[in-house]
Amino acid sequence: MGVKLPAQRLTTKDLMSKTSHRTRIQLERLTGIHERHVVGPGETSFTLATGAARDCLSHSRHQASDIEMLISTSISRSKGRSSQSFEPPLSLYLKQAIGAAQATSFDLSNACAGMLTGVFILQNLISHGEISCGMVVSGEYISHLSWNAARQIRSLFSKQLASLTLGDAGAAVLLERAPRGSGIDVIGFTTLAEHSRLCLAFPSSVGPGAQMYTKARTLQRVAIEDTAPLVAETIREAGIDLADIDYMIPHQTSARAIRAGTDAFVQRLGARPKHVVINIEEYGNTSSTTLFVALYKCLQEQKIRKHDRVMLLALASGIEIGIAIFTIDNLADSYGHAH
Repeated sequence: MGVKLPAQRLTTKDLMSKTSHRTRIQLERLTGIHERHVVGPGETSFTLATGAARDCLSHSRHQASDIEMLISTSISRSKGRSSQSFEPPLSLYLKQAIGAAQATSFDLSNACAGMLTGVFILQNLISHGEISCGMVVSGEYISHLSWNAARQIRSLFSKQLASLTLGDAGAAVLLERAPRGSGIDVIGFTTLAEHSRLCLAFPSSVGPGAQMYTKARTLQRVAIEDTAPLVAETIREAGIDLADIDYMIPHQTSARAIRAGTDAFVQRLGARPKHVVINIEEYGNTSSTTLFVALYKCLQEQKIRKHDRVMLLALASGIEIGIAIFTIDNLADSYGHAH
Protein backbone atom coordinates (compact mmCIF):
# COMPACT_ATOMS: atom_id res chain seq x y z
CA MET A 1 0.00 0.00 0.00
CA GLY A 2 0.95 3.62 -0.46
CA VAL A 3 -0.51 7.00 0.47
CA LYS A 4 0.21 10.57 -0.61
CA LEU A 5 -1.23 13.40 1.47
CA PRO A 6 -0.94 17.11 0.63
CA ALA A 7 1.25 18.96 3.11
CA GLN A 8 -1.27 21.75 3.57
CA ARG A 9 -3.91 21.28 6.27
CA LEU A 10 -7.19 23.10 6.74
CA THR A 11 -8.93 23.10 10.11
CA THR A 12 -12.69 22.99 10.37
CA LYS A 13 -12.56 26.27 12.29
CA ASP A 14 -10.71 27.98 9.43
CA LEU A 15 -13.05 26.55 6.80
CA MET A 16 -16.17 27.70 8.64
CA SER A 17 -14.65 31.15 9.16
CA LYS A 18 -14.65 31.58 5.38
CA THR A 19 -18.35 30.91 4.77
CA SER A 20 -20.14 33.72 2.95
CA HIS A 21 -23.07 33.57 5.38
CA ARG A 22 -23.11 33.31 9.15
CA THR A 23 -24.32 29.73 9.59
CA ARG A 24 -23.82 29.03 13.32
CA ILE A 25 -23.04 25.43 12.30
CA GLN A 26 -20.79 23.65 14.83
CA LEU A 27 -19.28 21.40 12.18
CA GLU A 28 -16.45 19.92 14.25
CA ARG A 29 -18.83 18.95 17.03
CA LEU A 30 -21.30 17.55 14.50
CA THR A 31 -18.84 15.46 12.47
CA GLY A 32 -15.76 14.93 14.64
CA ILE A 33 -13.51 16.47 11.96
CA HIS A 34 -10.81 18.77 13.32
CA GLU A 35 -8.80 19.18 10.12
CA ARG A 36 -8.19 17.74 6.66
CA HIS A 37 -5.37 17.79 4.10
CA VAL A 38 -6.00 20.01 1.06
CA VAL A 39 -4.00 20.49 -2.13
CA GLY A 40 -1.52 23.32 -2.49
CA PRO A 41 0.03 24.89 -5.60
CA GLY A 42 0.91 22.32 -8.26
CA GLU A 43 -1.03 19.49 -6.59
CA THR A 44 -3.82 17.68 -8.44
CA SER A 45 -5.51 14.29 -8.62
CA PHE A 46 -2.67 13.17 -10.86
CA THR A 47 0.16 14.23 -8.52
CA LEU A 48 -1.56 12.66 -5.50
CA ALA A 49 -2.17 9.39 -7.35
CA THR A 50 1.39 9.30 -8.71
CA GLY A 51 2.87 9.96 -5.27
CA ALA A 52 0.74 7.21 -3.73
CA ALA A 53 1.73 4.72 -6.45
CA ARG A 54 5.41 5.41 -5.91
CA ASP A 55 5.02 5.09 -2.14
CA CYS A 56 3.24 1.78 -2.71
CA LEU A 57 6.12 0.45 -4.80
CA SER A 58 8.64 1.60 -2.19
CA HIS A 59 6.98 -0.75 0.35
CA SER A 60 6.84 -3.64 -2.12
CA ARG A 61 9.23 -6.23 -3.50
CA HIS A 62 7.84 -5.43 -6.96
CA GLN A 63 9.06 -3.01 -9.61
CA ALA A 64 6.75 -0.91 -11.75
CA SER A 65 7.55 -3.20 -14.67
CA ASP A 66 5.89 -6.10 -12.78
CA ILE A 67 2.48 -4.41 -12.89
CA GLU A 68 0.31 -6.12 -15.51
CA MET A 69 -2.83 -4.05 -14.91
CA LEU A 70 -3.29 -0.56 -13.49
CA ILE A 71 -6.76 0.72 -12.58
CA SER A 72 -7.32 4.39 -11.77
CA THR A 73 -10.44 4.76 -9.63
CA SER A 74 -10.68 8.40 -8.53
CA ILE A 75 -13.80 10.49 -8.92
CA SER A 76 -11.66 13.54 -9.65
CA ARG A 77 -9.27 13.28 -12.61
CA SER A 78 -7.48 16.60 -12.57
CA LYS A 79 -4.13 17.19 -14.22
CA GLY A 80 -4.61 20.93 -13.88
CA ARG A 81 -6.40 22.66 -11.02
CA SER A 82 -9.58 23.25 -13.05
CA SER A 83 -9.50 20.61 -15.81
CA GLN A 84 -10.35 16.91 -15.81
CA SER A 85 -8.70 14.28 -18.02
CA PHE A 86 -11.12 11.71 -19.40
CA GLU A 87 -9.51 11.03 -22.78
CA PRO A 88 -6.70 10.15 -22.66
CA PRO A 89 -7.65 8.53 -19.34
CA LEU A 90 -5.77 9.41 -16.17
CA SER A 91 -4.62 5.78 -15.87
CA LEU A 92 -2.54 6.20 -19.03
CA TYR A 93 -0.65 9.16 -17.58
CA LEU A 94 -0.21 7.32 -14.28
CA LYS A 95 1.34 4.18 -15.72
CA GLN A 96 3.72 6.27 -17.80
CA ALA A 97 4.70 8.37 -14.79
CA ILE A 98 5.65 5.40 -12.61
CA GLY A 99 7.30 3.33 -15.37
CA ALA A 100 4.59 0.69 -15.84
CA ALA A 101 4.17 1.47 -19.54
CA GLN A 102 3.46 -2.16 -20.50
CA ALA A 103 0.52 -2.55 -18.11
CA THR A 104 -3.05 -2.77 -19.34
CA SER A 105 -4.79 0.27 -17.88
CA PHE A 106 -8.20 1.86 -17.60
CA ASP A 107 -10.20 4.31 -15.50
CA LEU A 108 -13.06 3.14 -13.33
CA SER A 109 -15.56 5.29 -11.43
CA ASN A 110 -17.78 4.00 -8.64
CA ALA A 111 -18.03 7.04 -6.38
CA CYS A 112 -16.48 6.56 -2.92
CA ALA A 113 -16.35 2.77 -3.46
CA GLY A 114 -13.99 3.17 -6.42
CA MET A 115 -10.79 1.77 -4.92
CA LEU A 116 -12.47 -1.23 -3.35
CA THR A 117 -14.19 -1.90 -6.69
CA GLY A 118 -10.78 -1.94 -8.34
CA VAL A 119 -9.56 -4.41 -5.72
CA PHE A 120 -12.61 -6.58 -6.45
CA ILE A 121 -11.76 -6.67 -10.16
CA LEU A 122 -8.08 -7.44 -9.65
CA GLN A 123 -8.85 -10.11 -7.04
CA ASN A 124 -11.06 -11.87 -9.58
CA LEU A 125 -8.47 -11.69 -12.35
CA ILE A 126 -5.64 -12.89 -10.10
CA SER A 127 -7.68 -15.76 -8.62
CA HIS A 128 -8.48 -16.96 -12.16
CA GLY A 129 -4.84 -16.75 -13.24
CA GLU A 130 -5.40 -13.97 -15.80
CA ILE A 131 -2.75 -11.73 -14.21
CA SER A 132 -0.29 -12.12 -11.34
CA CYS A 133 0.22 -8.52 -10.23
CA GLY A 134 -1.94 -5.39 -10.48
CA MET A 135 -2.31 -1.95 -8.94
CA VAL A 136 -5.36 0.11 -7.94
CA VAL A 137 -4.65 3.80 -7.51
CA SER A 138 -6.68 6.92 -6.77
CA GLY A 139 -5.95 10.60 -6.29
CA GLU A 140 -8.82 12.63 -4.92
CA TYR A 141 -8.68 16.41 -5.24
CA ILE A 142 -12.19 17.21 -3.98
CA SER A 143 -11.64 20.13 -1.61
CA HIS A 144 -13.05 22.48 -4.25
CA LEU A 145 -16.45 21.06 -3.25
CA SER A 146 -15.86 22.41 0.26
CA TRP A 147 -14.87 25.86 -0.95
CA ASN A 148 -17.90 26.09 -3.24
CA ALA A 149 -20.20 24.90 -0.45
CA ALA A 150 -18.73 27.50 1.91
CA ARG A 151 -19.78 30.22 -0.53
CA GLN A 152 -23.40 29.10 -0.53
CA ILE A 153 -24.30 27.26 2.67
CA ARG A 154 -26.67 29.06 5.02
CA SER A 155 -27.87 26.56 7.62
CA LEU A 156 -27.49 23.13 9.16
CA PHE A 157 -30.19 21.84 6.81
CA SER A 158 -28.32 22.71 3.62
CA LYS A 159 -27.88 19.87 1.15
CA GLN A 160 -24.26 21.00 0.71
CA LEU A 161 -23.38 20.31 4.36
CA ALA A 162 -21.62 17.02 3.54
CA SER A 163 -19.30 18.88 1.14
CA LEU A 164 -17.71 20.63 4.14
CA THR A 165 -16.36 17.27 5.41
CA LEU A 166 -14.12 16.53 2.42
CA GLY A 167 -10.33 16.27 2.25
CA ASP A 168 -7.75 15.46 -0.43
CA ALA A 169 -5.59 12.33 -0.56
CA GLY A 170 -3.97 9.78 -2.84
CA ALA A 171 -3.82 6.03 -2.17
CA ALA A 172 -2.57 2.96 -4.01
CA VAL A 173 -2.62 -0.77 -3.38
CA LEU A 174 -0.71 -3.55 -5.12
CA LEU A 175 -2.33 -6.98 -5.39
CA GLU A 176 -0.78 -10.39 -6.02
CA ARG A 177 -1.61 -13.97 -5.10
CA ALA A 178 -1.40 -14.41 -1.34
CA PRO A 179 0.14 -17.38 0.47
CA ARG A 180 -2.25 -19.91 1.93
CA GLY A 181 -3.93 -18.72 5.13
CA SER A 182 -3.90 -15.03 4.27
CA GLY A 183 -5.30 -12.63 1.72
CA ILE A 184 -8.90 -11.86 0.81
CA ASP A 185 -11.45 -14.19 2.39
CA VAL A 186 -14.53 -12.64 0.79
CA ILE A 187 -15.31 -9.50 -1.20
CA GLY A 188 -18.53 -8.33 -2.79
CA PHE A 189 -20.78 -5.43 -3.73
CA THR A 190 -24.45 -4.53 -3.72
CA THR A 191 -26.06 -1.63 -5.58
CA LEU A 192 -29.25 -0.05 -4.22
CA ALA A 193 -30.12 2.14 -7.20
CA GLU A 194 -33.45 3.26 -5.77
CA HIS A 195 -31.44 5.64 -3.57
CA SER A 196 -29.32 7.04 -6.40
CA ARG A 197 -30.65 10.59 -6.09
CA LEU A 198 -29.75 11.05 -2.45
CA CYS A 199 -26.40 12.51 -3.51
CA LEU A 200 -25.88 14.41 -6.78
CA ALA A 201 -23.02 16.56 -8.07
CA PHE A 202 -22.82 19.14 -10.84
CA PRO A 203 -20.34 21.68 -12.23
CA SER A 204 -20.26 24.62 -9.84
CA SER A 205 -22.15 27.81 -10.56
CA VAL A 206 -20.05 29.90 -8.15
CA GLY A 207 -16.44 28.91 -8.77
CA PRO A 208 -14.06 26.36 -10.34
CA GLY A 209 -14.83 22.69 -9.68
CA ALA A 210 -18.11 21.15 -8.63
CA GLN A 211 -20.90 21.41 -6.10
CA MET A 212 -22.61 18.46 -4.42
CA TYR A 213 -26.07 18.10 -2.92
CA THR A 214 -26.70 15.35 -0.37
CA LYS A 215 -29.74 14.37 1.66
CA ALA A 216 -27.35 13.44 4.44
CA ARG A 217 -29.79 12.31 7.14
CA THR A 218 -31.76 10.12 4.76
CA LEU A 219 -28.55 8.70 3.30
CA GLN A 220 -27.28 7.82 6.77
CA ARG A 221 -30.55 6.16 7.77
CA VAL A 222 -30.79 4.11 4.57
CA ALA A 223 -27.13 3.13 4.76
CA ILE A 224 -27.47 1.81 8.31
CA GLU A 225 -30.66 -0.09 7.50
CA ASP A 226 -29.27 -1.73 4.37
CA THR A 227 -25.65 -2.30 5.41
CA ALA A 228 -26.35 -4.33 8.56
CA PRO A 229 -27.94 -7.33 6.72
CA LEU A 230 -25.17 -7.25 4.12
CA VAL A 231 -22.52 -7.40 6.83
CA ALA A 232 -24.38 -10.38 8.31
CA GLU A 233 -24.42 -12.11 4.92
CA THR A 234 -20.73 -11.42 4.31
CA ILE A 235 -19.44 -12.73 7.62
CA ARG A 236 -21.66 -15.79 7.21
CA GLU A 237 -20.08 -16.42 3.80
CA ALA A 238 -16.63 -16.04 5.37
CA GLY A 239 -17.61 -18.55 8.06
CA ILE A 240 -16.86 -16.21 10.93
CA ASP A 241 -18.59 -14.03 13.51
CA LEU A 242 -18.44 -10.24 13.70
CA ALA A 243 -16.44 -10.65 16.91
CA ASP A 244 -13.74 -12.38 14.83
CA ILE A 245 -13.03 -9.11 13.02
CA ASP A 246 -9.98 -7.49 14.61
CA TYR A 247 -10.38 -4.18 12.79
CA MET A 248 -13.44 -2.90 10.98
CA ILE A 249 -12.65 0.11 8.78
CA PRO A 250 -15.83 1.84 7.55
CA HIS A 251 -16.11 4.69 5.09
CA GLN A 252 -15.30 7.86 7.01
CA THR A 253 -18.32 10.18 6.81
CA SER A 254 -18.68 11.40 10.40
CA ALA A 255 -17.76 9.97 13.79
CA ARG A 256 -21.39 10.09 14.87
CA ALA A 257 -22.59 8.15 11.79
CA ILE A 258 -19.89 5.50 12.21
CA ARG A 259 -20.82 4.89 15.84
CA ALA A 260 -24.54 4.72 14.99
CA GLY A 261 -23.84 2.22 12.21
CA THR A 262 -21.68 0.06 14.47
CA ASP A 263 -24.40 0.01 17.12
CA ALA A 264 -26.87 -1.17 14.46
CA PHE A 265 -24.56 -4.04 13.48
CA VAL A 266 -24.13 -5.03 17.11
CA GLN A 267 -27.87 -4.98 17.75
CA ARG A 268 -28.61 -7.07 14.67
CA LEU A 269 -25.70 -9.52 14.90
CA GLY A 270 -25.23 -9.75 18.65
CA ALA A 271 -21.49 -9.24 18.39
CA ARG A 272 -19.02 -6.38 18.03
CA PRO A 273 -15.73 -6.17 16.11
CA LYS A 274 -12.71 -5.83 18.39
CA HIS A 275 -11.82 -2.40 16.97
CA VAL A 276 -13.67 0.11 14.80
CA VAL A 277 -11.32 2.56 13.08
CA ILE A 278 -12.31 6.23 13.08
CA ASN A 279 -9.65 8.55 11.66
CA ILE A 280 -11.89 11.28 10.32
CA GLU A 281 -10.63 13.76 12.92
CA GLU A 282 -7.44 14.51 11.00
CA TYR A 283 -8.31 13.54 7.40
CA GLY A 284 -12.01 14.19 6.83
CA ASN A 285 -13.80 12.21 4.14
CA THR A 286 -11.29 11.53 1.33
CA SER A 287 -13.79 9.78 -0.91
CA SER A 288 -12.53 6.66 -2.75
CA THR A 289 -9.22 6.68 -0.83
CA THR A 290 -10.69 6.85 2.68
CA LEU A 291 -10.53 3.12 3.56
CA PHE A 292 -6.93 2.80 2.44
CA VAL A 293 -5.76 6.01 4.11
CA ALA A 294 -7.20 4.58 7.36
CA LEU A 295 -5.65 1.14 6.82
CA TYR A 296 -2.28 2.69 5.99
CA LYS A 297 -2.30 4.75 9.19
CA CYS A 298 -3.10 1.65 11.26
CA LEU A 299 -0.20 -0.21 9.64
CA GLN A 300 2.20 2.71 10.15
CA GLU A 301 1.25 2.90 13.82
CA GLN A 302 1.64 -0.90 14.10
CA LYS A 303 -1.89 -1.29 15.43
CA ILE A 304 -2.73 -3.91 12.81
CA ARG A 305 -0.46 -6.93 13.03
CA LYS A 306 0.22 -10.08 11.09
CA HIS A 307 -2.71 -12.55 11.17
CA ASP A 308 -5.23 -9.83 12.11
CA ARG A 309 -8.54 -10.06 10.25
CA VAL A 310 -9.69 -6.76 8.71
CA MET A 311 -13.04 -5.72 7.27
CA LEU A 312 -13.22 -2.83 4.81
CA LEU A 313 -16.70 -1.37 4.49
CA ALA A 314 -17.26 0.97 1.54
CA LEU A 315 -20.35 3.13 1.34
CA ALA A 316 -20.83 5.21 -1.78
CA SER A 317 -23.51 7.33 -3.37
CA GLY A 318 -25.66 5.26 -5.62
CA ILE A 319 -26.09 3.61 -3.08
CA GLU A 320 -23.15 1.26 -3.47
CA ILE A 321 -22.07 -0.96 -0.57
CA GLY A 322 -18.85 -2.94 -0.77
CA ILE A 323 -17.40 -5.26 1.85
CA ALA A 324 -14.02 -7.00 1.92
CA ILE A 325 -12.69 -9.28 4.65
CA PHE A 326 -9.03 -10.26 4.52
CA THR A 327 -6.26 -11.57 6.75
CA ILE A 328 -3.03 -9.58 7.11
CA ASP A 329 0.13 -11.44 6.14
CA ASN A 330 3.58 -9.97 5.42
CA LEU A 331 1.98 -6.61 4.59
CA ALA A 332 2.43 -5.59 8.22
CA ASP A 333 6.20 -6.14 8.07
CA SER A 334 6.76 -3.26 5.62
CA TYR A 335 5.28 -0.49 7.77
CA GLY A 336 5.75 1.31 11.04
CA HIS A 337 9.49 0.90 11.56
CA ALA A 338 10.03 4.65 11.79
CA HIS A 339 7.04 5.20 14.11
